[in-house]
Amino acid sequence: MKTIVITGPSGSGKTYLSNKLYKLFDNSILIKTDSYYRDNILIRILSIFLYDIYDKSFSIKKNKINNTLRSLYNKDKFISIYEYDFKRKRSSESKVEINYKEENQFLILEGIFAHRLDINYKESLNIVCEEEKEVCFNRRQKRDQIERGRNIKEVIKKFNKSWYLYYQNIQRFLNINNVIVINQLNLKSYKKLIMHLQNLKKNQEK
Repeated sequence: MKTIVITGPSGSGKTYLSNKLYKLFDNSILIKTDSYYRDNILIRILSIFLYDIYDKSFSIKKNKINNTLRSLYNKDKFISIYEYDFKRKRSSESKVEINYKEENQFLILEGIFAHRLDINYKESLNIVCEEEKEVCFNRRQKRDQIERGRNIKEVIKKFNKSWYLYYQNIQRFLNINNVIVINQLNLKSYKKLIMHLQNLKKNQEK
């Protein structure tokens, strides 16, 4: 099982890319780090006062994500999957049966924390989504207002802090790991990525 790590700042197209790859490559497994936010009373209270709470690593259930990944690498038949409701600030857990049909299937790990987990990034395919800040903000504004019930003032404050924290934390990852940088609006870079993944899948089949 090959792990594909997709990270990038808020609004850079991580979710869009991960969903496209999930649909394109049959039998892929998609894990979103956004689904593993904590929902205890402390996080809910802090989220009222701290605009960057969901951009700090202590806001996610890191152990739960790592447990899910270990279960997948061990090919456990049933694994725990989490979902997070941003409007209600509630997390839910469910057991999912995984179909391990092929050795060459992809495990897609997506989110702003995807590059900060307990996995071997020397063996994973690491993708960083990049886009101009204004484009990312427009995407974030639309998503947060529709899906997360936030007003424009909240979006601006959260986005600016999120952007700063991401680039503060990503540099070390870029310095010590091989990465593929992709821009969603650059069709050439997307096609090049797909060709690379198709070749990777073929080589794993041999």
